[in-house]
Amino acid sequence: MNSEQLIACPVCDALHRDQKVPPHSVARCARCGTVLAAPKSGAMTRIAMLSLTALILLAAAASFPFLELKAQGLSHQASVLDAVLAFSKGPMAPLSLATGLLIVLLPAARYGALIYTLAPMALGWRPAPRAFAAYRWAERLKPWAMAEIFIIGVAVALVKVSGLAQVGLGPAFWAFAALLVVTILTDNAICRLTVWKTLKTRSAS
Repeated sequence: MNSEQLIACPVCDALHRDQKVPPHSVARCARCGTVLAAPKSGAMTRIAMLSLTALILLAAAASFPFLELKAQGLSHQASVLDAVLAFSKGPMAPLSLATGLLIVLLPAARYGALIYTLAPMALGWRPAPRAFAAYRWAERLKPWAMAEIFIIGVAVALVKVSGLAQVGLGPAFWAFAALLVVTILTDNAICRLTVWKTLKTRSAS
């Protein structure tokens, strides 16, 4: 059997014959039950639009005020970029750099790569140049794009801070909350096997 007719489970490495999976059906690993393919009609258009929405929300979340703290008659507002720049010098600079990368830059790069890969095919065009590499990087960046982890950490921190000062939630907080929902919808809509197959088929045509 040709190796191109086989697919490997990403969890247990069991080999399966590559067969066409009808839309809205699910193909699972016979050994461990991991989902191998779950194609959906119009998924590429949906993912591209969700990724564009995520980029807009990410820009708003990074630039608008995130929190407002009031204590003893004093008030202070800060955005995520303000927090990153505030610690950009001195011993906290590495932490500031990591915060900017993991919360803003890497998620933006991942969504940009998804748009670059899927938008042309959603419009019925051939894949963009180096679309294979762009989608590969989008997959590699997924574990490192932690905008949704950030909002969960902030929610936990707010419980402790609320006892020391009056906390007001700014527009950026709600943008991050919406980004969390959009990220979940995007990841659920992606069928990686279908994307790779479509890239290969459209590139050869």
